[in-house]
Amino acid sequence: MAVRAVRGAVQLEKDEAGHMGEQVGALLTAIMERNELTADDLISIWFTATPDLHSDFPAAAARKLGTGFADVPLICAQELDIEGAMPRVVRVLAHIESDRPRADIAHVYLGAAAALRKDIAQ
Repeated sequence: MAVRAVRGAVQLEKDEAGHMGEQVGALLTAIMERNELTADDLISIWFTATPDLHSDFPAAAARKLGTGFADVPLICAQELDIEGAMPRVVRVLAHIESDRPRADIAHVYLGAAAALRKDIAQ
């Protein structure tokens, strides 16, 4: 089994903890479903958030998804504050174990965040 990386992002409509939880939860669920993953396939997940997000940690949403994420190492970091960058964005870099070839990994960019990576967004 190979180690693969899955990318994803979602733009929040507002900086509120409940909304962040819903949107990050939807992003992680889509990543898991589109790649046919179980929690046992997860190695670790990096979350980044743009500097305008202050209401909660994106990793907190993963913990709320259920017991499958309880022992997965999660970490949050702040995105670079680049002028003109899309605001209120949470990005994900998940390291997984998978038999899928790299070309078959489904990267997930929800809503307006699809504009960030038109080359790999599915």
